[in-house]
Amino acid sequence: MHALSQRKIMIKESSRKSTIVKTSYVGIGTNILLALFKAIVGLVANSISIVLDALNNLTDVLSSLITIIGAKLANRPADKGHPYGHGRIEYFSAIIIAFIVLAAGITSLIESAKKILNPEPSQYTYISVSIIAVAVVVKIVLGNYVSKIGKTVNSQALSASGADASFDAVISAATLISALIMMIWGISVDAWLGALISIVIIKAGIKMVMSPVNDLMGRRIDAKLTKSIKQDVASIEGVNGAYDLLLHNYGPEKTVGSVHIEIADTLSASEIYMITKNVQRKIREKYNIFLTVGIYAINSKDKIALDMQKQIRTVIAKYKNIMQMHGLYIDRTLKIIQFDILVSFMEENVLMLRQKVITDINKIFTDYDIEINIDRDITD
Repeated sequence: MHALSQRKIMIKESSRKSTIVKTSYVGIGTNILLALFKAIVGLVANSISIVLDALNNLTDVLSSLITIIGAKLANRPADKGHPYGHGRIEYFSAIIIAFIVLAAGITSLIESAKKILNPEPSQYTYISVSIIAVAVVVKIVLGNYVSKIGKTVNSQALSASGADASFDAVISAATLISALIMMIWGISVDAWLGALISIVIIKAGIKMVMSPVNDLMGRRIDAKLTKSIKQDVASIEGVNGAYDLLLHNYGPEKTVGSVHIEIADTLSASEIYMITKNVQRKIREKYNIFLTVGIYAINSKDKIALDMQKQIRTVIAKYKNIMQMHGLYIDRTLKIIQFDILVSFMEENVLMLRQKVITDINKIFTDYDIEINIDRDITD
């Protein structure tokens, strides 16, 4: 079963890379044609906004090339130096693309400013306007197509290229409006429009940078995903609760992590082993996530220990920044009380909070050692 699951994952990863590459080639071909037509029209019409729009199409070509290279490098198998694979290369690809967009925006802004300070009349024809109109339609179709594929295969670089293409459609539409204004009323807004386009490109580039950077820094995992995983783990026979879920992203399609489960203290080692394997198998097959499973034993038959737990829970409930307590186990032979507390990031002094809890519990159970592990609110 495990070998079959691994084979399915490998086939999926190979198909994903192939889809990204093919989609990027479509983008490259389309943008080269658009850049060529726009450059000719822009030079003939002496329009800085059209020339800058053509330049933007060329940066889109470069973006697609980087997406292809990134996808191929990211798909390389794991090795001794990179045991979790090379998936994070895709994030670097997205960052490079974002900086290319930023550079294009800054360059465009400088050229537009020069045009504003030293204006030259633009000359448009119905042919040039028609070409711009066609470019708008082509960019809308291309943007929707690339964005849809990027979302399907979970590729930030491809999604960024699609969003950029859709954005170009808006820019080209603005250029079209500028041309029509010049043809109908003889008013030139070309340079100012070029400056506006540049500012929008810069803003989009900054936004494009932040998404992969946040992934590399370790953004908070989506709440729906973590809650779904915990529910699936807790639904497995023998599991009384799922806690401390940690997920580490090593690329868009490579996630590993760990989880703690509560199980009855009466189970044998072989029973515990089968439960942990069932957890790993279910999560791997449903989410393609590889989990390491830790164990919390819980008192299941000791009535005195269960009564003690009620008193401890009453103490914990007084602290507003303790979001949850789990893994509570009382060893009455060794006189030890052990549990974890999930502490909100609103709590400024976690160690002092921990000591207060220990002191409060020791007032009730004076002859017990209290061992508290602190968890932070890293997943929902």
